[in-house]
This record gives sequence, structure tokens and C-alpha cells, in this order.
Amino acid sequence: MSAVPAEEFVAELRALAPRYWDSHPFHLRMHAGQLSKHELQAWAANRWYYQRCIAQKDAAILSNCPLPEIRRQWRERIIWHDGTQPGEGGAENWIRLAEAVGLTREEVLDERHVLPGTRFAVDAYVNFARTQPWVVGIASGLTEMFSGALMRKRLAALREQYPWIAEEGFAYFTNRIQAVAGEGRATLDIVVEHSLTREQQLAAVAALSFKCDVLRAVLDAVDYYSGKGKP
Repeated sequence: MSAVPAEEFVAELRALAPRYWDSHPFHLRMHAGQLSKHELQAWAANRWYYQRCIAQKDAAILSNCPLPEIRRQWRERIIWHDGTQPGEGGAENWIRLAEAVGLTREEVLDERHVLPGTRFAVDAYVNFARTQPWVVGIASGLTEMFSGALMRKRLAALREQYPWIAEEGFAYFTNRIQAVAGEGRATLDIVVEHSLTREQQLAAVAALSFKCDVLRAVLDAVDYYSGKGKP
């Protein structure tokens, strides 16, 4: 089956925007200032598990990719999350946010608050990256196309609605907002260039849909745990 034109393919990917987790009830309550400190802690602790697995996911994609030019580009993502030395990187900044909402570093790192639903969804995502073709794995990360606006909105909401959170806790978002726009464009370019058949294009769309499901599953778990979600 012949591939559709790039513009049509990109439109199919962007059409998944309503499935992104920005419209999840938990995020809506967060932005409205309706979360308790306990709920923010549950969110931070569970989102930590996702954050700490991102570098593993990216390493799995890199290990499947035979193209050195793509590997050179993709390994920068691992460095962004892990840093080049202890105390640096996106994962470290997420721990600082968790501390700013009242958790200790110890309880974040030992994952005592990570819910089974969160663990199941995130582990499935890492396994997906390990077992799928590298282009499909990269396509799953195209949620970057949707995340920049959400991060800006969330950062503003957290500052306004939860003024007790120390400003140093927001380093993850302030740094990530700057990075995600460029990464999103680069990721889309890779997927469009290397999805050469219609089957590959459809696999990329399915991968992005799967990633949206993973993200929403994490929030479903936290939402249900908070007592405000539906069984």
C-alpha cells in the first residue's frame, strides 16, 4: 500500500490531540486549584515512575536503530533526562518537584507510592519501545507535539493555584518547555522521513495512540486512588 502524502500523514497524527492527557479530569482539577496536597503528592510520586523510565525507553529505541545519524540525535534525550553527572537532568528536577510538594527523596526513589496501574502502563511503554521497530518507537513519543502548550498552562496553574510550592520545584517544567518544541519538530521530521509505506504510517499513528493511552492510564490510576475517579 502506497504511503499517503506527508501533509495527510501529519494531519492523521495531529488528529490524536484530543486523546492527549491535557483533558483528563485529574489535570483539569489540578489546573483549577482543586487538588489537595495529598493528591499532588500522589501525582508527583507516580509521575516520577514515568520520568525515571523515559531514559530506558529512549535507550531501547536507540539500541534498535541501525542509523548512526539517528542514534547521535536520539542519545541527547537520554542525557537530558539522566544528566551527565549525579544531581543533574530532568529526572533529578522531577525529584525536586516531588520534594517541593512535601515528599522526601527517599520515598520517591523507593517508589512506595507508585500504584499498580501506573507501573503496569509505564512498563508496557518501555516494553513497546524494546520490541517495536525503531521508527514506531520514536513515533510513540510524538505526544511532544501536544505537550508544550500543556506544560506552559500547568506551570502557570501550579504557580497561581498552589503558591506554597517553592519556585525551585518548577525547574523540570521551565527547562522542559524550552526543549520540547525543538524535540517535537525533530521527532516528527524523523517519523515522516522514515515511514515509507502506508503500513509504516499506520503503525506510527497506532503508536502515538498507544502512548496517549499510557499517559491517561497513569492519571486514571492516580485519579481513582484519590477517590474522585470512577471504578
